[in-house]
Amino acid sequence: MAAAPVPPASPAPTPEPAPLSQGARIIDTFIAPSKTFTDLRRSASWWAPWLLLSIVSVAFIYVIGKQIGFEQITRNQIAHSSRADQFDKLPADQQARQIQLSVKIIKVFAYGNPLMLLFYILLMTVVLWVTIKVGAGGDTPFKTAYAIMMYASLPGIIGGILGIISLYAGVNPEGFDINNPVATNLAYYLDPETTGKFVRGMASSLDVFSIWTIVLIGIGFASTSKVKRSTAIIIVAVWYLVYKLATSALASL
Repeated sequence: MAAAPVPPASPAPTPEPAPLSQGARIIDTFIAPSKTFTDLRRSASWWAPWLLLSIVSVAFIYVIGKQIGFEQITRNQIAHSSRADQFDKLPADQQARQIQLSVKIIKVFAYGNPLMLLFYILLMTVVLWVTIKVGAGGDTPFKTAYAIMMYASLPGIIGGILGIISLYAGVNPEGFDINNPVATNLAYYLDPETTGKFVRGMASSLDVFSIWTIVLIGIGFASTSKVKRSTAIIIVAVWYLVYKLATSALASL
């Protein structure tokens, strides 16, 4: 009598990776980003990176106010704006009023950065999520995409820390540019007096932390959907270029 065939052994199930803590996610964003973004499929919590970004940004603004002063920042911005000649022709009392108003506006936006960050990340998420979903067939849930954008912004804390260090190391208050405080991009090395605003705006796009963030966003979408990493990075880079072209053109008007 023939022996009954032995059914093939079923393969052992692949063990699920251990869930990451919030701290581990933040660390892995810098050293093993795929682990962080893959874990976002389990839980799309984003409060930890937002809190860290908020603390560093507020600390950076506080140090700017202490080391440079918001009035000096306002004067620097006016000096490099298209209304510099018009401002110089105003009586002293009108100049003082305009400066005080600008100082209040700068403080509101600067110290309100944690709340603005939530809205800014939301706008970026909507644009990229729709583009990747429609253009590349991505199926990342929206809440996961929002968390990807928040974690991918974490390199900004290094920029903030470097900015704080440079401020305490000593910078020329009259030459300080709040929009470009650290030498991480090409625009930092260009003379604002002799270089057009459009050229400086586009040169600022070649920024170490911006490029790092673009790559992280691409890895995030690739880790949470069926989209190639290169495709996701290209989509993010194209939108970043469009944004820089638009803002540079507006700044040159």
